[in-house]
Amino acid sequence: MTARLPLLPDSEKRDWLRLIRSAHLGPITFHHILRYYGSAANAIERLPEMAKRGGAKRKIELADIKSIDAELKALKACGANLVAWGEPGYPVGLMQLDDAPPLLAAKGDPLISEAAGIAIVGARNASAIAQRFTRDIAGELCRQDFSIISGLARGIDKAAHDGALQANGKTTAFIGTGIDIAFPPENTKLHDEIAERGVIFAEMPAGTPPLAQNFPRRNRLISGASLGVLVIEAALKSGSLITARMAAEQGREVMAVPGSPLDPRCHGSNDLIRQGATLVERIDDILAVIAPQRPASVKTPSLPAAMPAPVGDDDLARAHAELDRLLSPNPVEIDELIRLSGLSSATILMVLTEKELAGRVLRHPGGKVSAG
Repeated sequence: MTARLPLLPDSEKRDWLRLIRSAHLGPITFHHILRYYGSAANAIERLPEMAKRGGAKRKIELADIKSIDAELKALKACGANLVAWGEPGYPVGLMQLDDAPPLLAAKGDPLISEAAGIAIVGARNASAIAQRFTRDIAGELCRQDFSIISGLARGIDKAAHDGALQANGKTTAFIGTGIDIAFPPENTKLHDEIAERGVIFAEMPAGTPPLAQNFPRRNRLISGASLGVLVIEAALKSGSLITARMAAEQGREVMAVPGSPLDPRCHGSNDLIRQGATLVERIDDILAVIAPQRPASVKTPSLPAAMPAPVGDDDLARAHAELDRLLSPNPVEIDELIRLSGLSSATILMVLTEKELAGRVLRHPGGKVSAG
């Protein structure tokens, strides 16, 4: 196993937390800014200036120090701690994503997440037979030294975690609420058991209630931390299909268990197979596609290279004008903007960062952006 980055000092983690909790600042922008300015403290000082250049009509809202200290206090009160990108216990698969969360709140043993993992997701109103299949195959995967990753929801998620725990295996849960909130309430006992025997991760601030818009964000973590995603019973337009789509975009294997064409809960998972997902009826079907890519050891991605120093004000002004012309409400690849503008990648990335801080650029999957 290769060495991880050294642990961040508590003061630096506090700065990271303040930076990522500031307005209009997502993970991609966080990582860009950190590479430009070297530390979160330096970046925080420069945010107002960057947002102003990006066209912000009012002063950027920096995260209030009191709210950051309150969040840290809430984490401590519920027995959680923050794991930073690159530290021991930060899921290796997530480190490969452009939008990897800079910080994750963790309850339990985060080192469990370093085991090779298979994500299992599916219907919340899953049938009894699907839940039994899920528990059985999760247990079999654990006996092959895989970790089971899921989202601690009703139905298939619960069955996947249960199967892993019953087999004395490793399991990781990514939740869409604050780390201090067990949701749904009937899974409180399971939440506590995973915190004791596995690990729970949350990207949202402590105290965040279950809001619908946060669960797709959570789904990218489930898929990103895994080698592949197995879908068991998923209706058309279900959240499980979002996870499967994200897995494909992230270069992970997509697998699905076939179901009855008469059961609406299976229409989405059957459609995945129709589109090329691996059909799974037994564990051997999973091992056939996962085993060849299973790493012999955990490899930590290298730190992103430092970005060139920000360009001059005149160049930035010209770049802002050019991107105002090229951007529209339709997402476009950043590489295409670089090609069409004739500007350097460093300049384009800086200007996009400034426009995002100003709320004038939106980021989309696949390295695309649009006018905000």
